[in-house]
Amino acid sequence: MSDIEEFRPLADRMRPATIDAYIGQEHILGNEKPLRLAIEQGRLHSMVFWGPPGTGKTTLARLITKSCDAQFLSVSAVLSGVKDIRAAIEQAKQYRAVYNKDTVLFVDEVHRFNKSQQDAFLPFVEDGTITFIGATTENPSFELNNALLSRVRVYVLKSLKSEDIKVILQQALDDDVNGLGKQKLKLEDDALKKLSDVADGDARRALNLFEIASDLAEDGIITESLLNEVLVDGSLRRFDKGGEAFYDQISALHKSVRGSNPDAALYWFVRMIDGGVDPFYVARRVVRMASEDIGNADPRGLRLALDAWETQERLGSPEGELAIAQAIVYLACAAKSNAVYSAFNTAMQDAKQSGSLEVPLHLRNAPTKLMKSLDYGKDYRYAHNEDDAYAAGEHYFPDDMGDREYYHPVNRGLEIKIAEKLAMLRNMDKEARKAK
Repeated sequence: MSDIEEFRPLADRMRPATIDAYIGQEHILGNEKPLRLAIEQGRLHSMVFWGPPGTGKTTLARLITKSCDAQFLSVSAVLSGVKDIRAAIEQAKQYRAVYNKDTVLFVDEVHRFNKSQQDAFLPFVEDGTITFIGATTENPSFELNNALLSRVRVYVLKSLKSEDIKVILQQALDDDVNGLGKQKLKLEDDALKKLSDVADGDARRALNLFEIASDLAEDGIITESLLNEVLVDGSLRRFDKGGEAFYDQISALHKSVRGSNPDAALYWFVRMIDGGVDPFYVARRVVRMASEDIGNADPRGLRLALDAWETQERLGSPEGELAIAQAIVYLACAAKSNAVYSAFNTAMQDAKQSGSLEVPLHLRNAPTKLMKSLDYGKDYRYAHNEDDAYAAGEHYFPDDMGDREYYHPVNRGLEIKIAEKLAMLRNMDKEARKAK
């Protein structure tokens, strides 16, 4: 190995040289899969690789380019701009003129390019000057222009399995040329399992940690105890605050509560806590769940959610997180109703469509003589003076609107009683209006 090679990170040195040596992503690279067939037949097409860090997006782009005997050019959306894109396009044109071969332009973290930068690719993707391959950890539906997205095929790359990571680590341990084979290291079974687990599906992370551990292994033996020293910060899980994984996990938590599964709800909550989520964000979302999915079927749920939020504010972690967990479990087990949520949305739609309808005169306050002379508050029926404290037949909507029924209680929890009362009151309204 040359001096330059020695200074390359292990993760870079261990990149596979062929598609057959590539580990993982069988769902797109297995036999007879479209991408595998395109590679074997040398048919390049523009594409975007979407997946978590360390799943082999850059490596796969290089292997595809190599298998199709094309030129590989790479730009980073973090460091490059339109000027760099134009320079790469010119280089591709010259390569085509001299060698009559294709050029793959690989853009890492393509989601960081703005609209104008993304638009700069389009004419040259269209005319075949370049084959575009982008890599992103973010959902392309939200981060890429529709014009660019319509010209590429998106391939979803998945986190590597623990067994895949073990294979990659073993290869690095045995490789005498690019790996750590010359160091004659011994990686204990417990250490191998821990390293493959804490990598969390990220091959680059696994190899980086392995390389650090190898430098610290004075006797040539990498133990679980040594790895614990390497993992000082204890941050093991993938959780991008504000990114795709963030919204996927909060969605899973919400849907688990809605689905009355306290165990799954707890799992997603602790996954997020383990990944470093702001507990106050979860607390706010739990309050939302209490109103949206439990509602008046069990009004205690909202109070418990607010108490959990307050506990987090007063006590912090870990006591506050336990209170949030308590609220999550309660809401998951509680009777469910989205009747208020549905009623709110329907009423909101009516309010937007009906415009600024006047408040009926009998519902207006009349604190001045002028207002009284204009019939503000005239003929208003004070409910407490009526039988059962209910003014049967009274009208509370704008005059031009007519009555509406937004709230339809479900046959669960407290809303069973609420439904019975509303049915009685609505029947009283019908009878009172018939009598007029």
